Amino acid sequence: MPTIRDLVLALRLRPGVEAAIVLGRDGLVVDAATAPGFDHEVIAAHAPKAAHAASDVGRAARWGELVTAVVEYEQGLAVLCTISADALLIVLVTPDAALGAL
Repeated sequence: MPTIRDLVLALRLRPGVEAAIVLGRDGLVVDAATAPGFDHEVIAAHAPKAAHAASDVGRAARWGELVTAVVEYEQGLAVLCTISADALLIVLVTPDAALGAL
């Protein structure tokens, strides 16, 4: 059976993926695979706030809780996914990464 480590490594090996981080809703890292220069602990510490804000928007629109959010930045994109009630996945990709394949 594949492990969480297998998941983050498989994602990180995809073209354009700079970081794959599984974290708890408390912001603590469960496992991560990142390119040099990415501080997965700092990224994970901020991700739950983004997930909470996205869920607030969904609830306000009566669309429910966050499933997946894609946020575009100047130098890339962040894909934030709910894995379970207790866990999130954040994947940081370059602008030229194939998001559909993710």
